[in-house]
Amino acid sequence: AKLVNLNVNAFDALKWRSVELIADAKAGLAQLSLAAGAWKSTTDWEAKAKKGADAWRADIARITGKRDVALPYEGEVIGAVQRTAPDSATRDIVVCAAGTLPADLHKLWRTATPGGYHMEYGYSCMGYEIAGGLGVKMARPDREVIVIVGDGSYLMLNSEIATSLLLDQKLVIVVLDNHGYGCINRLQQACGGAPFNNLFADSVQGRSGAPKIDFAAHAAAMGALAENVKTIRELEAALKRARAADRTYVVCVETDPNRTTEEGGWWWEVAVPEVSDRESVHKARAAYEDGKRQQKS
Repeated sequence: AKLVNLNVNAFDALKWRSVELIADAKAGLAQLSLAAGAWKSTTDWEAKAKKGADAWRADIARITGKRDVALPYEGEVIGAVQRTAPDSATRDIVVCAAGTLPADLHKLWRTATPGGYHMEYGYSCMGYEIAGGLGVKMARPDREVIVIVGDGSYLMLNSEIATSLLLDQKLVIVVLDNHGYGCINRLQQACGGAPFNNLFADSVQGRSGAPKIDFAAHAAAMGALAENVKTIRELEAALKRARAADRTYVVCVETDPNRTTEEGGWWWEVAVPEVSDRESVHKARAAYEDGKRQQKS
């Protein structure tokens, strides 16, 4: 199968052996539709696609439906967010940017209307989430804007919480606290490295040790309503309060830094050193080279 890469930017259109189509997205899709005419896929292909979609929906329900895990991860948090409003798929706009969350949201977030999924993919821009969420809310004041952000990104840029209150633009902000940069910690180990300087537990520390950050207290200091929770059930209850609130509401939940959504398939092309004293690096290099072969096949 060939991928048609439609992009207004020629540099981005010419990638991955695709058929490039340099055009405005809306105009380009209209022209493609016109060129396709009455063509349609075969019934066998349609049946295969439906079977795959049904299987994936069942996977989503299983992944996001867990409520009693000792330490939740992104997939279970995403499920909790959407369960707290029966009209989430049509009313909510989720905003995110960095870490593993964009990958998990891409797989697991369910939206039924245009604009319900707002993701900054280009540079995985840590800190975009809250400021970007404020912009989304100003553009769509009729929708519930849900910002989902990791503790690392929150610490980089959070002051627009105060701005949201100043402008009376309510956000629901869900902070996932895995005590560091969980995404990069997993990548570091997947490339054969030892955990170093990504999680607080593996970082260089002073005499007082790792900081114990109270995210709810921090958000409340800027005027937001806020609370810390520990379980999925507590998170669901807090999110219902957040949705009913009249101003920006921050809910922080502690999450597992080591889990991610394996379902759906993925391969991250990050080169691994060819020469190392670590056996784990040799194994990671072999896996990397195998991935490159499959990519070219």
